[in-house]
Amino acid sequence: MSTPASPLRWPAEALWAAVVPEWPGFSIEVLPEIDSTNTELMRRSRNGVNDPILLIAERQTAGRGRSGRTWHGEVGQALTFSLGLPYQPQSWSGLSLAVGLSLAESLGPEIQLKWPNDLWRQHRKLGGILIEAASQGGKSYAVIGIGLNIQMPPTQDLRTPATAIAEFWQEATAPTVLERIIQPLLKALKGFETQGFAPLQQRFNARDALRGLNVQSSDALEGLCEGVDSQGALQLLTRHGRQTIHSSEVSVRPL
Repeated sequence: MSTPASPLRWPAEALWAAVVPEWPGFSIEVLPEIDSTNTELMRRSRNGVNDPILLIAERQTAGRGRSGRTWHGEVGQALTFSLGLPYQPQSWSGLSLAVGLSLAESLGPEIQLKWPNDLWRQHRKLGGILIEAASQGGKSYAVIGIGLNIQMPPTQDLRTPATAIAEFWQEATAPTVLERIIQPLLKALKGFETQGFAPLQQRFNARDALRGLNVQSSDALEGLCEGVDSQGALQLLTRHGRQTIHSSEVSVRPL
């Protein structure tokens, strides 16, 4: 376990003691600054380092979101971390939804989920998830990157209205949010590895921010969102009938 000097007080030792019985060899590392926690763990994996780890960055200079978008996390304003885990699920389908559901349930009943990998509150983005995988010698390694807004930054990209955890949890800090979410998340990942997404379908649909809305996908499908199926694929009722979307960008369309 490695925790360099930090202006924030991370509960690394307590979290490590709680997690290591279920994940032998687990470590926690806190870095003052890095380009991207996901990029770093993928670099390590390519070099043969595939141990279970929680890598936290107090500041990210080149964090990555879906479709190559950049995501910056400043000290104290955001919680940015990646979990690297040896991982062998029967199916990877729906993993980002399972991660999002665990985070939402830990953070509160008002947190919604925008398929496939964003957390929303009051129609504004609270955070996002980026999952990558590597394979070596027949074994797979998952890198699960998470970024959550703790405080609102001085400026924001108005194309995507944002919100922050401090708006509904005033005392929230990056360490206290991590402490709340990490153990339930690791438990959820254990469950997904053996059971897949199907047992989570109803709970996800109960928090689905798109359900009942007219949406359009980046591949030009448009229709009424009817939630997700047992594999986590989005269901759209279009003028040509029900369509299933496995991977796409989705935006809300005005009626």
